[in-house]
Amino acid sequence: MDWKKEIKIFIYLAGAFILFYNLPIGNQRFDGAIFEALELMKWYAQEHVILCLLPAFFIAGAIGIFVSQTSVMKYLGPNSNKTLAYGVGSVSGSILAVCSCTVLPLFSGIYLMGAGLGPAIAFLYSGPAINVLAIILSGKVLGVDIALARAIGAIVFAIVIGLIMAYIYRKEESAKMESAISIPDSDGQRPLWKTIIFFALLIGILIFSNWAKPDVNEGFWFIIFSLKWYITIFLALIFSVILIIWYKASWLKILISAVIVYISSIFFQNPSIPFGIGILGLTYITMTGNDELKHWFESTWTFAKQITPLLFAGVLFAGFMLGRPGHEGIIPSVWINDSVGGNSLLANLISSVVGAFMYFATLTEIPIIQGLMGAGMGKGPALALLLAGPALSLPSMLVIRSVIGTKKTIVYVLLVIIFSTIVGFLFGLT
Repeated sequence: MDWKKEIKIFIYLAGAFILFYNLPIGNQRFDGAIFEALELMKWYAQEHVILCLLPAFFIAGAIGIFVSQTSVMKYLGPNSNKTLAYGVGSVSGSILAVCSCTVLPLFSGIYLMGAGLGPAIAFLYSGPAINVLAIILSGKVLGVDIALARAIGAIVFAIVIGLIMAYIYRKEESAKMESAISIPDSDGQRPLWKTIIFFALLIGILIFSNWAKPDVNEGFWFIIFSLKWYITIFLALIFSVILIIWYKASWLKILISAVIVYISSIFFQNPSIPFGIGILGLTYITMTGNDELKHWFESTWTFAKQITPLLFAGVLFAGFMLGRPGHEGIIPSVWINDSVGGNSLLANLISSVVGAFMYFATLTEIPIIQGLMGAGMGKGPALALLLAGPALSLPSMLVIRSVIGTKKTIVYVLLVIIFSTIVGFLFGLT
């Protein structure tokens, strides 16, 4: 008998017994935290899984199948032009304007395909942090100075943090560069313009289906919001035609899927349901299609299996600890409110740490910070929360760790927290 192994099993069992034996069931705060964890998980499942996460999985899977590794290494690899690589990484991330969880499959896709650590990190940070609509709304609600500082800070953070990560792990990046030498110089079977159109349509569907309502019912952004589903349907129709012509998908399966989606849109007011049925249709089409489409499905499913359990576990834990916006978890919100007043380094640090671990959906950080500032939060800690919060969350940390490892994840999180703290403190002095 292996006594070390048996003792370890006994310790696990004993620990689980002690934990469940002493669960403070009936304690109002503990019961409330459990409720908040489940409520946050319910909200996340309803608002983000179908419209955000599933399309992101398909995009990530497509990167692994339809984008040649040579192209990724050429534009984002460790040996690529630095200006081009970090420019592409930060700009492409900002175009998506997604939350910290939705960007993860896309980050995983480009990193595993050979993108350098620095450009991949720039993409990872810029996606949720550099959101044009969020920055405009920040200016209207929180003030032009905070919005401007957020925009400049996020752009600089994406590039600087990426450069620092690449420098710290330059030996590993050098090894990646050496392995890139042996990759055949091939751009795939299709012309680049076809691949660009393919991904532009997928990304367009992701962006417009998640287009958030602005704070006023007028202007350009509201017009886009009011037309979002018409634009999404138009893009989906073009994408369906491309699947048939370029990727040899079954026109009959696509037609049947489109009819079912249309019928479901008549019977269900919630647009997530027909959208989800459309995702199921795409799943069936790729599962039962030719070899190329099957490989796309397999790649997508690989990302879904890897990322989904970690995200769900992270959302539950974040809800238990910090609750939902406007609701308390196990940590009393008064502790946070009392800790972020003024403009001390400690206040900015606490704001950065709380922002890094709490989950913010796109645009939800603005009313939260508005409420905190009304309760006495300084403008420095407010900026620190804006720079750290949307870009990070506990669920995203768990997934990032599974992609780049524990050490790199810790360094990345610390860099975001440190830079957010320093910039927030300096901004608060103005």
